[in-house]
Amino acid sequence: MKILIPPSEGKSSKNTTSIKFKDTNSKFEDAINHLIIKLSEYKPLEIQKIYGVTNEKSVKLHEQNLNLFESECSPAIERYTGVVYNNLNPESLDQKANNFLEENFLITSALLGLVSPSDLIPLYKLKMNILRLHDYWNPLFTEHLSKEDLIIDLLPEVHRKSYHSKNIFKINFYFEKNGKLVSSGHNGKAIKGRYLRYIVENQIDNLDDFKSFNEDGFKWQHNGFIKKV
Repeated sequence: MKILIPPSEGKSSKNTTSIKFKDTNSKFEDAINHLIIKLSEYKPLEIQKIYGVTNEKSVKLHEQNLNLFESECSPAIERYTGVVYNNLNPESLDQKANNFLEENFLITSALLGLVSPSDLIPLYKLKMNILRLHDYWNPLFTEHLSKEDLIIDLLPEVHRKSYHSKNIFKINFYFEKNGKLVSSGHNGKAIKGRYLRYIVENQIDNLDDFKSFNEDGFKWQHNGFIKKV
């Protein structure tokens, strides 16, 4: 079983180790190198479209990505600091829960491939929907996950395009308003983080228990957790 979650936009700039990414023996090193070479071929006027910020910030982010292998690292679970990760609150988990997190969770990174929580990673910025990176990673992710008997998918739609499997169980969060369902989107990130914490604290590994979460008005109905608003 593997539980797939996305990285966060928010990332800590603090490096908690002096280990450089080139010394981490990333399982996707060749693919990352190829991607960095591809990024290096883009002209200055094209860079801003990749990063979606001001030209000055885009240049800095681009240089940061291109120098990835020379950058110092932190464990992924410390690097990612978005709403989902803050509500997972991994630093407060006990050892048993942390072991479950490490053994069963993978993070789908647009630049680094499939990342385990303890993997050492540098600071970077690149979105999966840029340059159709989900297509780039699809054969690699698919192969890596091919032997899993169950994949619990908590990914946004663009990340779901980054792999294929016959053994997927997708988990979505919705708001129901006037009888219509809408994706919880950004407003559902906090509850998703608390759901991840529920999974690791309770060592969830069967489908019925994945559906038994009940918090903040969200209850499993048919194909997802729904909250009436």
